[in-house]
Amino acid sequence: MPATVEEITMNYEEEGVQLVKELAKEVLTKGSWTTIMFKYQDLDKASGTFKTTKISIRRYQKQNGEYKQKSKFNISSIAQGKKVLEVLQKWTDGEADGADAGGED
Repeated sequence: MPATVEEITMNYEEEGVQLVKELAKEVLTKGSWTTIMFKYQDLDKASGTFKTTKISIRRYQKQNGEYKQKSKFNISSIAQGKKVLEVLQKWTDGEADGADAGGED
């Protein structure tokens, strides 16, 4: 298990074959609860090529010195990602940047 945020990755191999390829990583929040957004691709085992790009937002909790994944949300297509972005922009237009009164979570 990863001990630091920098060690957390989406890259995944089985029997020397990379099944998940991490393309990019952005740490959204850091601390005992950490949120990271990944851009990645899954391997299509039939063709041996990587499928279209996906996005995953994952929450990790640090316990006993190690980060453990607690939840995730996968955006399965670029179209779905653009729709999420569109809604976020609509909902946040006119909102002030910075922490709200309710905190981060």
